[in-house]
Amino acid sequence: MPRETVYTAVTERLSILDAEGKVDERLMPELTAEQITEGYRSMVRMRAFDDKALKLQRQGRMGTWPPIRGQEAVQVGVAMAMTDDDWLIPAFREHGLMLMRGIPGYLQYAYWSGDERGSCIPEGVRCLPIAVPVGSQWQHGTGVGLALKLRDEDAAAVTFGGDGSTSQGDFHEALNLAGVYKSKTVFIIQNNQWAISIPLHEQTASSTLAQKAHAYGLPGLQVDGNDVFAVYVATKEALKRARSGEGASLIEAVTYRMGDHTTADDASRYRSAEEVKEWEDRDPVVRLRAFLKERKWWDDDREETLQQEVQLWVDEQVRALEEMEQAGIEEIFSDMYAEMPSHLEAQLAQLREEVGQ
Repeated sequence: MPRETVYTAVTERLSILDAEGKVDERLMPELTAEQITEGYRSMVRMRAFDDKALKLQRQGRMGTWPPIRGQEAVQVGVAMAMTDDDWLIPAFREHGLMLMRGIPGYLQYAYWSGDERGSCIPEGVRCLPIAVPVGSQWQHGTGVGLALKLRDEDAAAVTFGGDGSTSQGDFHEALNLAGVYKSKTVFIIQNNQWAISIPLHEQTASSTLAQKAHAYGLPGLQVDGNDVFAVYVATKEALKRARSGEGASLIEAVTYRMGDHTTADDASRYRSAEEVKEWEDRDPVVRLRAFLKERKWWDDDREETLQQEVQLWVDEQVRALEEMEQAGIEEIFSDMYAEMPSHLEAQLAQLREEVGQ
């Protein structure tokens, strides 16, 4: 019996801004100089925020921290494409994007210092708390997207995960459900090449992670994750598709984790200095700064002023963290449910008795 083709798919890659700061003018989005400059300022702020957290951890003033150095373009590009009505469902390496969505820096520092109040999202900010279990947030993103569809809201859910999380069953279950029910969800993989110490080629035999979308009836696109314009364009298109009721999309942003997986890791034990240097030459912050300078929208004086401003801002976040009143023991119980269930009330009472409160 002759065979016939029953399905074919093509996975495309989008790149607009190259490593030297040159753009393909045909693909450039309609963004103003002010919008692009503000995006660059956000990248620099993220990097300073990240660098300070590393110092705080090494000084014993903060717990484990997952660095984002090298992945700023993904988070800025996504944030620029989202509206206030959209929901963010983060994993644990999206603190730059969370800053742009309205989560104060000091609260994020508090979370990674072990303070439960760091998960208290400010009123009116559509963002779920950080999800550390690898892959769990994919399903949350599908669920929020389904809720938005059922409510007929003109909004979408954006959820993140690293390349390692695509090896979890949660990822495939989330995409399958989103495909069947046309969830208003945009799935974004921050493919930073390493799942802690496991390289991408040992996680999957697929040529790309974006192509995994096709198995679930979703469009999948790979973008240069160090290219803020490519990330912005891809996310904006996926959000438009989701809001209009056409269903979910998957975006694979190819980037690199310049630092360790977390401060509990030592990446030099499993990857070479040459590899890191190769990716440092593709630095998204340097790349966008080169673009701005070429357009005469940026110069060294503005850069110096910005660096001073972000350092003052970071110092303010640290001061706000250290000026927070000491958390009460009830904080580890009080924010899980709208009304505390009886079993947690019993546990809280027992803890109070044990510590003499």
